[in-house]
Amino acid sequence: MPKQKTKLELTWIGKDQRPRLEPRILLEEPGQSYHADKRYSENDQFDNMLIQGDNLLALKALEQEYTGKVKCIFIDPPYNTGNAFEQYDDGLEHSIWLSLMRDRLEILRRLLSEDGSLWISIDDNEAHYLKVLCDEIFGRRNFVSRARILAR
Repeated sequence: MPKQKTKLELTWIGKDQRPRLEPRILLEEPGQSYHADKRYSENDQFDNMLIQGDNLLALKALEQEYTGKVKCIFIDPPYNTGNAFEQYDDGLEHSIWLSLMRDRLEILRRLLSEDGSLWISIDDNEAHYLKVLCDEIFGRRNFVSRARILAR
């Protein structure tokens, strides 16, 4: 007998299909690294990281060392407007976009500290679906505000 669902949730084609992700390691490329001259406090994160590659695999690699330690995350995901750019296709099938976002948001949630915050830049094309997806992953009570910034 199928498991009975007891809450509202966003569903889409392929939602139950998830990528198999193995633990990853990050390898430093010394020529592109930057290290600060000194620490200002014992808790300083001393090194910055520029990670080149698939962002899902990069997040998976960060998970081992940074789970529960990240205070602030800002993401600027594809707006899924139907446009094609040089760096990526911004016109994914809606269900694929939702799966891509879900997989990344779940890792981001694990990276966040108890008092951490996630900031997302998105337009109205996917904003409402993203809000419901975030409610499922982070809990609806954790939503703080939707800011609207208009440039003229």
